[in-house]
Amino acid sequence: MSENKENTFSPLQFVYRIVQGALIGLGAVLPGISGGVLSVIFGIYKPIMELLSNPFKNFKSHVPPLIPVFIGGVIGFLGVANILSFFLEKYPDQSVCVFIGLITGMLPSLFREAGEQGRSKGSFISMIICMCVIFALLIGLQMFSVEVTPNFAWYLFCGFCLALSVIAPGMSFSTLLMPLGLYTPFVDGIGHFDLGILVPGGIGTLVTVICLAKAINALFDNYYSIAFHGIIGIVIAATVMIIPVSGFATVGSAVVNIICIVIGIVVALALDHFNSKVKVE
Repeated sequence: MSENKENTFSPLQFVYRIVQGALIGLGAVLPGISGGVLSVIFGIYKPIMELLSNPFKNFKSHVPPLIPVFIGGVIGFLGVANILSFFLEKYPDQSVCVFIGLITGMLPSLFREAGEQGRSKGSFISMIICMCVIFALLIGLQMFSVEVTPNFAWYLFCGFCLALSVIAPGMSFSTLLMPLGLYTPFVDGIGHFDLGILVPGGIGTLVTVICLAKAINALFDNYYSIAFHGIIGIVIAATVMIIPVSGFATVGSAVVNIICIVIGIVVALALDHFNSKVKVE
Protein backbone atom coordinates (compact mmCIF):
# COMPACT_ATOMS: atom_id res chain seq x y z
CA MET A 1 0.00 0.00 0.00
CA SER A 2 2.82 2.36 0.90
CA GLU A 3 4.52 1.44 -2.37
CA ASN A 4 1.49 2.61 -4.34
CA LYS A 5 1.41 5.85 -2.39
CA GLU A 6 5.11 6.38 -3.03
CA ASN A 7 4.65 5.88 -6.76
CA THR A 8 1.67 8.27 -6.97
CA PHE A 9 2.38 11.76 -8.29
CA SER A 10 0.36 14.92 -8.07
CA PRO A 11 -0.19 16.56 -11.48
CA LEU A 12 2.48 19.16 -10.65
CA GLN A 13 5.01 16.49 -9.63
CA PHE A 14 4.26 14.49 -12.78
CA VAL A 15 4.86 17.56 -14.98
CA TYR A 16 8.03 18.36 -13.01
CA ARG A 17 9.34 14.86 -13.68
CA ILE A 18 8.57 15.20 -17.38
CA VAL A 19 10.49 18.49 -17.45
CA GLN A 20 13.44 16.77 -15.75
CA GLY A 21 13.34 13.98 -18.33
CA ALA A 22 13.10 16.48 -21.19
CA LEU A 23 16.18 18.32 -19.92
CA ILE A 24 18.06 15.01 -19.60
CA GLY A 25 17.08 14.02 -23.14
CA LEU A 26 18.00 17.48 -24.31
CA GLY A 27 21.36 17.29 -22.55
CA ALA A 28 22.01 13.91 -24.15
CA VAL A 29 21.71 15.26 -27.69
CA LEU A 30 23.04 18.81 -27.46
CA PRO A 31 26.78 19.38 -28.01
CA GLY A 32 28.88 19.63 -24.89
CA ILE A 33 26.06 18.71 -22.49
CA SER A 34 25.76 15.37 -20.69
CA GLY A 35 22.41 13.76 -20.02
CA GLY A 36 24.11 11.73 -17.30
CA VAL A 37 25.23 14.90 -15.52
CA LEU A 38 21.68 16.25 -15.53
CA SER A 39 20.28 12.92 -14.28
CA VAL A 40 22.71 13.11 -11.35
CA ILE A 41 21.80 16.73 -10.69
CA PHE A 42 18.08 15.87 -10.61
CA GLY A 43 18.62 12.88 -8.31
CA ILE A 44 17.48 10.40 -10.97
CA TYR A 45 20.84 8.78 -11.78
CA LYS A 46 20.90 6.19 -8.97
CA PRO A 47 17.36 4.79 -9.51
CA ILE A 48 18.02 4.59 -13.27
CA MET A 49 21.24 2.66 -12.65
CA GLU A 50 19.50 0.36 -10.15
CA LEU A 51 16.80 -0.36 -12.73
CA LEU A 52 19.29 -0.98 -15.55
CA SER A 53 21.47 -3.26 -13.43
CA ASN A 54 18.54 -5.36 -12.11
CA PRO A 55 15.55 -4.70 -14.41
CA PHE A 56 13.46 -7.71 -13.29
CA LYS A 57 14.05 -7.24 -9.57
CA ASN A 58 13.52 -3.48 -9.57
CA PHE A 59 10.85 -3.20 -12.27
CA LYS A 60 7.85 -2.84 -9.97
CA SER A 61 9.48 -0.37 -7.56
CA HIS A 62 11.50 1.73 -10.03
CA VAL A 63 9.56 1.92 -13.31
CA PRO A 64 6.38 3.74 -12.12
CA PRO A 65 8.20 6.79 -10.68
CA LEU A 66 10.49 6.88 -13.73
CA ILE A 67 7.72 6.73 -16.36
CA PRO A 68 7.31 10.56 -16.58
CA VAL A 69 11.11 10.87 -16.75
CA PHE A 70 11.22 8.46 -19.71
CA ILE A 71 8.35 10.33 -21.40
CA GLY A 72 10.21 13.61 -20.94
CA GLY A 73 13.46 12.03 -22.13
CA VAL A 74 11.88 11.03 -25.44
CA ILE A 75 10.33 14.50 -25.80
CA GLY A 76 13.65 16.18 -25.07
CA PHE A 77 15.74 13.88 -27.26
CA LEU A 78 13.48 13.81 -30.33
CA GLY A 79 11.31 16.90 -30.04
CA VAL A 80 12.47 19.75 -27.85
CA ALA A 81 16.07 19.23 -28.95
CA ASN A 82 15.11 20.17 -32.50
CA ILE A 83 13.69 23.46 -31.24
CA LEU A 84 16.49 24.33 -28.86
CA SER A 85 19.14 23.32 -31.38
CA PHE A 86 17.92 26.44 -33.21
CA PHE A 87 18.98 28.55 -30.23
CA LEU A 88 22.31 26.73 -30.08
CA GLU A 89 22.88 27.63 -33.72
CA LYS A 90 21.69 31.24 -33.42
CA TYR A 91 22.85 31.93 -29.84
CA PRO A 92 25.39 29.19 -29.07
CA ASP A 93 27.31 30.95 -26.29
CA GLN A 94 24.22 32.16 -24.44
CA SER A 95 22.53 28.74 -24.65
CA VAL A 96 25.58 26.93 -23.30
CA CYS A 97 25.97 29.53 -20.53
CA VAL A 98 22.41 28.84 -19.34
CA PHE A 99 23.31 25.14 -19.06
CA ILE A 100 26.54 26.03 -17.24
CA GLY A 101 24.46 28.04 -14.78
CA LEU A 102 22.03 25.15 -14.31
CA ILE A 103 24.86 22.73 -13.54
CA THR A 104 26.68 25.20 -11.29
CA GLY A 105 23.51 25.94 -9.32
CA MET A 106 22.99 22.24 -8.64
CA LEU A 107 26.57 21.55 -7.42
CA PRO A 108 25.74 22.32 -3.74
CA SER A 109 23.00 19.68 -3.75
CA LEU A 110 25.39 17.23 -5.42
CA PHE A 111 27.94 17.77 -2.62
CA ARG A 112 25.23 17.25 -0.03
CA GLU A 113 24.14 13.99 -1.63
CA ALA A 114 27.73 12.81 -2.05
CA GLY A 115 28.35 13.26 1.68
CA GLU A 116 25.25 11.38 2.84
CA GLN A 117 27.41 8.42 3.92
CA GLY A 118 30.37 10.52 5.05
CA ARG A 119 33.52 11.71 3.30
CA SER A 120 37.07 10.42 3.43
CA LYS A 121 40.43 11.37 2.00
CA GLY A 122 39.76 8.81 -0.74
CA SER A 123 36.57 10.68 -1.69
CA PHE A 124 38.47 13.85 -2.55
CA ILE A 125 41.28 11.90 -4.23
CA SER A 126 38.63 10.22 -6.40
CA MET A 127 37.14 13.61 -7.29
CA ILE A 128 40.53 15.04 -8.32
CA ILE A 129 41.56 11.96 -10.32
CA CYS A 130 38.25 11.81 -12.22
CA MET A 131 38.45 15.54 -12.91
CA CYS A 132 41.96 15.19 -14.35
CA VAL A 133 41.01 12.16 -16.46
CA ILE A 134 38.04 13.97 -18.04
CA PHE A 135 40.14 17.09 -18.66
CA ALA A 136 42.80 14.96 -20.39
CA LEU A 137 40.23 13.01 -22.44
CA LEU A 138 38.24 16.02 -23.65
CA ILE A 139 41.34 18.13 -24.36
CA GLY A 140 42.82 15.18 -26.29
CA LEU A 141 39.64 14.85 -28.37
CA GLN A 142 39.82 18.55 -29.19
CA MET A 143 43.50 18.36 -30.18
CA PHE A 144 43.29 15.27 -32.40
CA SER A 145 40.33 15.71 -34.77
CA VAL A 146 40.02 12.62 -36.98
CA GLU A 147 37.00 12.17 -39.27
CA VAL A 148 35.74 8.71 -40.28
CA THR A 149 33.25 7.35 -42.82
CA PRO A 150 29.98 6.41 -41.05
CA ASN A 151 28.97 2.73 -41.37
CA PHE A 152 27.32 -0.04 -39.32
CA ALA A 153 30.35 -0.54 -37.08
CA TRP A 154 30.74 3.16 -36.40
CA TYR A 155 27.04 3.48 -35.54
CA LEU A 156 27.54 0.65 -33.05
CA PHE A 157 30.24 2.87 -31.55
CA CYS A 158 27.77 5.78 -31.52
CA GLY A 159 25.34 3.66 -29.50
CA PHE A 160 28.17 2.81 -27.10
CA CYS A 161 28.92 6.52 -26.64
CA LEU A 162 25.23 7.33 -26.16
CA ALA A 163 24.89 4.73 -23.39
CA LEU A 164 28.17 5.87 -21.85
CA SER A 165 26.89 9.45 -21.64
CA VAL A 166 24.10 8.23 -19.33
CA ILE A 167 26.03 5.55 -17.41
CA ALA A 168 29.12 7.74 -16.91
CA PRO A 169 27.93 11.28 -16.06
CA GLY A 170 30.00 13.98 -17.70
CA MET A 171 30.69 11.92 -20.81
CA SER A 172 28.73 13.80 -23.46
CA PHE A 173 28.32 11.53 -26.48
CA SER A 174 28.26 14.61 -28.71
CA THR A 175 31.70 15.57 -27.41
CA LEU A 176 32.99 12.10 -28.22
CA LEU A 177 31.40 11.91 -31.68
CA MET A 178 32.00 15.44 -32.99
CA PRO A 179 35.78 15.07 -33.45
CA LEU A 180 35.09 11.94 -35.54
CA GLY A 181 32.44 13.60 -37.73
CA LEU A 182 29.78 11.14 -36.51
CA TYR A 183 27.59 13.44 -34.42
CA THR A 184 25.55 15.06 -37.23
CA PRO A 185 24.74 11.89 -39.25
CA PHE A 186 23.89 9.96 -36.07
CA VAL A 187 21.53 12.60 -34.67
CA ASP A 188 19.96 13.24 -38.10
CA GLY A 189 19.39 9.50 -38.49
CA ILE A 190 17.66 9.30 -35.10
CA GLY A 191 15.52 12.34 -35.90
CA HIS A 192 14.41 10.82 -39.21
CA PHE A 193 13.98 7.29 -37.74
CA ASP A 194 16.55 5.83 -40.15
CA LEU A 195 16.70 2.10 -39.32
CA GLY A 196 20.17 1.87 -40.82
CA ILE A 197 21.30 4.07 -37.94
CA LEU A 198 18.72 3.22 -35.25
CA VAL A 199 19.43 -0.55 -35.35
CA PRO A 200 23.22 -0.47 -34.86
CA GLY A 201 22.91 2.50 -32.49
CA GLY A 202 20.32 0.62 -30.43
CA ILE A 203 22.45 -2.52 -30.34
CA GLY A 204 25.50 -0.57 -29.21
CA THR A 205 23.47 1.17 -26.51
CA LEU A 206 21.87 -2.04 -25.23
CA VAL A 207 25.12 -4.02 -25.10
CA THR A 208 26.87 -1.19 -23.26
CA VAL A 209 24.09 -0.89 -20.69
CA ILE A 210 24.04 -4.67 -20.08
CA CYS A 211 27.81 -4.84 -19.69
CA LEU A 212 28.42 -1.75 -17.54
CA ALA A 213 25.25 -0.88 -15.59
CA LYS A 214 25.54 -3.70 -13.04
CA ALA A 215 29.23 -2.98 -12.40
CA ILE A 216 28.63 0.75 -11.86
CA ASN A 217 25.66 0.09 -9.59
CA ALA A 218 27.81 -2.31 -7.52
CA LEU A 219 30.44 0.42 -7.30
CA PHE A 220 27.88 2.78 -5.77
CA ASP A 221 26.62 0.14 -3.35
CA ASN A 222 30.11 -0.64 -2.03
CA TYR A 223 31.96 2.68 -2.44
CA TYR A 224 29.21 5.30 -2.39
CA SER A 225 31.24 8.32 -1.27
CA ILE A 226 34.24 7.59 -3.48
CA ALA A 227 32.05 6.92 -6.54
CA PHE A 228 29.82 9.97 -6.01
CA HIS A 229 32.75 12.34 -5.44
CA GLY A 230 34.29 10.91 -8.61
CA ILE A 231 31.12 11.89 -10.47
CA ILE A 232 31.35 15.40 -9.04
CA GLY A 233 34.89 15.62 -10.44
CA ILE A 234 33.56 14.51 -13.83
CA VAL A 235 30.72 17.07 -13.68
CA ILE A 236 33.09 19.93 -12.80
CA ALA A 237 35.59 19.05 -15.55
CA ALA A 238 32.86 18.55 -18.19
CA THR A 239 31.28 21.88 -17.24
CA VAL A 240 34.56 23.80 -17.39
CA MET A 241 35.28 22.30 -20.82
CA ILE A 242 32.06 23.67 -22.35
CA ILE A 243 32.67 27.27 -21.21
CA PRO A 244 32.58 29.40 -24.40
CA VAL A 245 35.81 31.30 -23.74
CA SER A 246 35.51 33.32 -26.97
CA GLY A 247 32.12 34.57 -25.75
CA PHE A 248 33.84 36.63 -23.06
CA ALA A 249 36.19 38.45 -25.44
CA THR A 250 34.21 41.71 -25.36
CA VAL A 251 32.54 43.48 -22.45
CA GLY A 252 29.07 43.33 -24.05
CA SER A 253 29.14 39.62 -24.83
CA ALA A 254 30.69 38.85 -21.45
CA VAL A 255 27.88 40.69 -19.63
CA VAL A 256 25.19 38.87 -21.63
CA ASN A 257 26.80 35.47 -20.99
CA ILE A 258 27.22 36.19 -17.28
CA ILE A 259 23.53 37.12 -17.10
CA CYS A 260 22.67 33.81 -18.80
CA ILE A 261 24.81 31.93 -16.26
CA VAL A 262 23.09 33.75 -13.39
CA ILE A 263 19.68 32.90 -14.86
CA GLY A 264 20.71 29.24 -15.04
CA ILE A 265 21.92 29.29 -11.42
CA VAL A 266 18.69 30.91 -10.18
CA VAL A 267 16.56 28.37 -12.07
CA ALA A 268 18.71 25.51 -10.73
CA LEU A 269 18.37 26.71 -7.13
CA ALA A 270 14.60 27.03 -7.61
CA LEU A 271 14.43 23.50 -9.06
CA ASP A 272 16.54 22.18 -6.18
CA HIS A 273 14.23 23.86 -3.66
CA PHE A 274 11.16 22.41 -5.37
CA ASN A 275 12.82 18.98 -5.65
CA SER A 276 13.53 18.95 -1.90
CA LYS A 277 9.87 19.76 -1.19
CA VAL A 278 8.75 16.97 -3.51
CA LYS A 279 11.02 14.48 -1.73
CA VAL A 280 9.69 15.51 1.65
CA GLU A 281 6.13 15.05 0.47
